[in-house]
Amino acid sequence: MATMNTKGDYIQQRLNKVLESRVETDRETLDALSDLSSFFKENTLQSRRNLRSQIEKRSLEINQSFLSAFKEVKEVLDGICNDINSMSRSADSMKSQLYKTEAQTKDLIQQANTLQEENRKLQVQQKVASGFLSRFQLSVTEHQMLYGSKRDAPITEEFFLVLDRVQSIHTDCRTLMQNGYQTVALDIMEEMTLHQEAALERLYRWTQSHCRNVETNEMCVLITQAMARLQERPVLFKYVIDEYSTARRSVIVRCFIDALTIGGPGGYPKPIEMLAHDPKRYIGDMFAYIHQILPPEKENLQMLVRNCDKEDISEQIQSAMITISDGVCHPLRIRVETILNAEKETIVLYSIFNLVKFYQNMISNIVKGGQLEQSLADMQMFSETTYLNSLTFQVKQLLQGSNETRIAHKAPQTDLVPSPSVGRLLNLLKEILSVASMVAGSQKDITKIVGCVIDPLLQSVQESASHLPTTDMAVYLLNSLYQIESVISIYEYMEERLERLRAQSDAQIDTLTSEQASSLVANLNLGPIYTVLQGNSSHIDQKHLHTFVDKLEQFLQTPEILVLPQVNLLLSSGHRATVQKRSYNVIIALYRQIYERINDPKNGYTKPETILPKSPEQVSELLCG
Repeated sequence: MATMNTKGDYIQQRLNKVLESRVETDRETLDALSDLSSFFKENTLQSRRNLRSQIEKRSLEINQSFLSAFKEVKEVLDGICNDINSMSRSADSMKSQLYKTEAQTKDLIQQANTLQEENRKLQVQQKVASGFLSRFQLSVTEHQMLYGSKRDAPITEEFFLVLDRVQSIHTDCRTLMQNGYQTVALDIMEEMTLHQEAALERLYRWTQSHCRNVETNEMCVLITQAMARLQERPVLFKYVIDEYSTARRSVIVRCFIDALTIGGPGGYPKPIEMLAHDPKRYIGDMFAYIHQILPPEKENLQMLVRNCDKEDISEQIQSAMITISDGVCHPLRIRVETILNAEKETIVLYSIFNLVKFYQNMISNIVKGGQLEQSLADMQMFSETTYLNSLTFQVKQLLQGSNETRIAHKAPQTDLVPSPSVGRLLNLLKEILSVASMVAGSQKDITKIVGCVIDPLLQSVQESASHLPTTDMAVYLLNSLYQIESVISIYEYMEERLERLRAQSDAQIDTLTSEQASSLVANLNLGPIYTVLQGNSSHIDQKHLHTFVDKLEQFLQTPEILVLPQVNLLLSSGHRATVQKRSYNVIIALYRQIYERINDPKNGYTKPETILPKSPEQVSELLCG
């Protein structure tokens, strides 16, 4: 009974468990039911009774399928095992054979190891040798770059890199020599020297060929590098500079001749030769063109050697500029001298002289020495001589021309003024000095011009004045000197000349003053009185004294009546005033002596104030103001 209860409880528990289980969440139950549905088609009593046997039968079938499958696997594994056993036997056989072979080839292995070690050493030596060769020898490509793979091959930037490498190898050989490899180092240095010489020779030929026309910036860079390298060979460097300067000389001459005869592109600007009728512009344009084309030539030459040491080649640069510029000397000099020989106008000749002088200073700052500088100096000297000769000839014509205009060997006119020729000559001087005063540094020129005109003019004036009486001569000379002084006083650098003219004027003023004073003494009846004053007698004759006082009174009222007519002919009011004042001072001095003699009690004059009512100060005030 207890057993039945226990079994009933167990069934109850199972039933409760089934009832409590949630089939929809039990994956295994769902899979079992799904598999069951595949073969349990009808839910009948007989089917339910046979269900267990069907399940067992189905399980048996499945096990049989697994068994068949694993049987095939076992057969495959047995085959693999047989193969492994066979391989093991083969390996053992090979191992046994190797042991036998090793015993037989032991010496061969040792020899192979030795050879392998030697191979490693040779590989190291090969690397060392390759490194040594790569550093101290040129590669095939570099050798071709240095010597050129073809004839007339162009120079490129890589050429200079290889040339630098040659120099570097040559320098590194010194390190080899210091480390005891003298023989190798000397051999390599000799080889590099040969490479370097051959490369520089090729570079020289290329540079000499291409330096005439530097068309592109790339070419210009290559040529400047080439010139820097060729500087190490002064002879080759000089040959290139000479070739360049010769080529540029031809170009400059051709351009100058074209500018003279053809003009610019399309005929503008016009040919300079078309201005030959205007000497100043013609010569000025020629010099201006030369001054215009020379600075670019100097700049191009300096650019050509910009990478060189300027101190070492300064003389060669100067010599090259001389060569370039000398070509224009001959056509320029012929044309300038032709114009100077044909021109007659002194002003034009002087203007040409200043043009030559100006451009000589300008061009000498660009090109020093050579034919051009000498030609400019010769042209300046020739132009100076030409205009001075023209001026001298013109002065001579005015001074010794026709009888109407001749100054010398002919007495002046009655008005004692300079002849018209003097005025024309001074006008010519003013024209020339007006041009000279605008030129910088013209002191020497002005002095020469003034001397060329004034010296012969003064000589002619003095020769003409020699035909006159003393008073007229003094007035005429003073008028001439005054006119000359009026012209040159407005210009610079005339201090010395003016000082000499004023000294001559003072001498003539002294002469004229003496004549005027003598005339006053005579007209005022001071002659007898002056004789008494100069003698030992202290008594003045009353008659002479009375006559003097009467005439003095008239003179003091109208001093002009006793002025010499020649004095009134003086052109300068200053000269007139000076002559009158100095002559009046003579009369005042004599009057003072007479006044003191009359008023001296020792001389016994009674009532001297009635004899000479005016004091010397009053007389001086009336005459001189």
